Amino acid sequence: MNNRVAIIGGGAAGFFAAISCKMHAPNARVVLYEKSVKLLAKVKVSGGGRCNVTNGCQGISTFAAHYPRGEKHLKKAFSQFNASDTIEWFESRGVQLKEEADGRVFPVTDDSQTIVDCLLNEARKLRIDIQLSAAVQAIQKEGNAFKLRFKEGTEQFDRVIVATGGSPKPEGFGWLESLGHQVEPPVPSLFTFNMPGQSITQLMGVSVPAAVVKIQGTRLMEKGPLLITHWGMSGPAILKTSAWGARLLHEMNYKFIAHINWLGLSETELREMLGQIQTDHPKKKIKNQMPLGLTQRLWEHFLTTLGIDEDKPWAELSKKSLNRLVEKLGNDQYPVNGKTTFKEEFVTAGGVKLGEVNLNTMESRVVEGLFFAGEVLDIDGITGGFNFQAAWTTGYIAGKHCLA
Repeated sequence: MNNRVAIIGGGAAGFFAAISCKMHAPNARVVLYEKSVKLLAKVKVSGGGRCNVTNGCQGISTFAAHYPRGEKHLKKAFSQFNASDTIEWFESRGVQLKEEADGRVFPVTDDSQTIVDCLLNEARKLRIDIQLSAAVQAIQKEGNAFKLRFKEGTEQFDRVIVATGGSPKPEGFGWLESLGHQVEPPVPSLFTFNMPGQSITQLMGVSVPAAVVKIQGTRLMEKGPLLITHWGMSGPAILKTSAWGARLLHEMNYKFIAHINWLGLSETELREMLGQIQTDHPKKKIKNQMPLGLTQRLWEHFLTTLGIDEDKPWAELSKKSLNRLVEKLGNDQYPVNGKTTFKEEFVTAGGVKLGEVNLNTMESRVVEGLFFAGEVLDIDGITGGFNFQAAWTTGYIAGKHCLA
C-alpha cells in the first residue's frame, strides 16, 4: 500500500491528525499544509493565551452532552480517545496540566506556547513535512489517488485528511461540496450579546458567579458566571446560551430580549434573602448591605436604576421597593441587538454533515480515502475546553485509521 498522506490545515486537529498518522504508520510520508504563515494560531490565543486544553468532566456520555452539535456521534469517538487520553498524551511529553475548579484544564505554565511548542516538537521528531503559505485550491480524486491543486502546481497523495476548521461563510466549504459532500450552513456559535445604549455597559468588568440567562420566547436557559462588557454581556452563561441557541438566534437576526436572574435564585429565595437582610441589618444603609454574589458597583447601579434611596436604612425599605428589587434581581430584562465574536477564536455551528462521515474512522462515506478532523465537521461544543477535545479526538482517529 502506498502511504502518502496530506493534512490540510495547521491547527489543533490538523497537527494531531499528522502526529497520530506518523505514530501509527511510521513509514508514511505526511505533509501538513497551512494556508497562512501561522501554525496553531487558535491554540496560541485560546483561553486568553493560556490554552484551555480539555475539560476534566468525567464519563463519556456526560462529556458528550456538552456538544450542541455532535453529541451522539462523539460518544463512539470518545471511546477511542477522550479527555483522559489527552491529559496523558501531553503529560507523557513533559507538559504538566492542572484542572481548575470549573473543570477546565490548562498547562501549569498558564501559557499556550507550552502546548504549541509540544505539538511543534512532536511534529519535528516525527519528521512531518510542514508547508506554510500553501493554500489548497481544489482536491480531485483520480482513481485511488488524490490530486491537490495549489497556486504553483499540483501534488498527488493516497489519503487526504481535511482539518481546515470552521468557515464563517458557506463558500468556505465549496471545494468540499464539489467532491459530493453536503454541508450544514455555518452560523456563529460562542458569541457575546451586544446591548447598545444600555446603561449596564457602564459597569464593564463587573461579574457575577452564578447568573441564569433566558431568552424570551424560547426554551433557552443557561447558568454560570456572567461578565458585563463595554458592549453588553459575556461570560460562560452567555456563551453557553449562544452555543445552544446558535441557529435559533441566527434566525432571530440576533435581536431578542435576554432575561437575567443575577443570583440564580427563585423569587421565594430572593424574598427570603432580602427579608433576612432587613431583619439582621435594619439600621444599615441599603447601599452598604447587599445580597451575597453582587459587587458594590452592580448593587448601587440597581438601586439607582430603581430610584431607591441608597442612604435609607434597610428598615425603611417599602414593600413596593422590595418587590421591585426582587423583580430586578430575579428577572432583569435587556434588549439584545447584535453579537460580538472574537475573530481569532471564532467557533461555528455547521460544516460537513456527520451522516456522511464514519465517526469510527473519520473517513468520508462519500469519497473513499478522504478523512475529516476538527471543526470542519458539524461538531461544536460549549466553552470550557470541549472544542479542543473534539479536535484532539477526531484528529487522533483520522490519523490512526487513514492508512489502516
